[in-house]
Amino acid sequence: MADEALRQMFPGLDLDTFWEDSACADETYSGGHPTDELVSSVEAELGFRLPSSYVALMRMRNGGIPRNTCCPAPSRTTWAEDHVALNAIMGIGREKEGSLAGSMGSRLFVEEWGYPEIGVYFADCPSAGHDMIAFDYRDCGPEGEPRVVHVDQEVGYRITILAPDFVSFVQSLRPENDDDYD
Repeated sequence: MADEALRQMFPGLDLDTFWEDSACADETYSGGHPTDELVSSVEAELGFRLPSSYVALMRMRNGGIPRNTCCPAPSRTTWAEDHVALNAIMGIGREKEGSLAGSMGSRLFVEEWGYPEIGVYFADCPSAGHDMIAFDYRDCGPEGEPRVVHVDQEVGYRITILAPDFVSFVQSLRPENDDDYD
């Protein structure tokens, strides 16, 4: 059960059922609960302070697949008319390949895939790397509160704002079969 402080941070969200149980997520994304030292070292490596709401959620479960994997988008994406989908949210760490500082973490998308250096890529999408979800620090600086954006490699790395912050992003997630989507 999620603690009261986390529930207050994410009002109206059922944190007890937020994550999907998945062997794949456990193998690729989910690590042990991140210590203050691990968080600090990953932040130093990436060059950005992670949002406190993201860190708090990762302390509940350090990465994995949320039950709701679709986020409304204000305009058409290469994925759909009105939303983007995500595979998983990366955990804080280095050991799991799909963790923020893992072999398939945030820096890979900048250094090898040519994604713009706008912040931290924290969620991958079903396109196998052709679009990503990121914390965008361009307006707030590396110590600020980033907005959440979708970056679409298929259309010149187009950046679409999804949410003003991580809490809003998480609260906006909907099931894949939501009738609101085309």
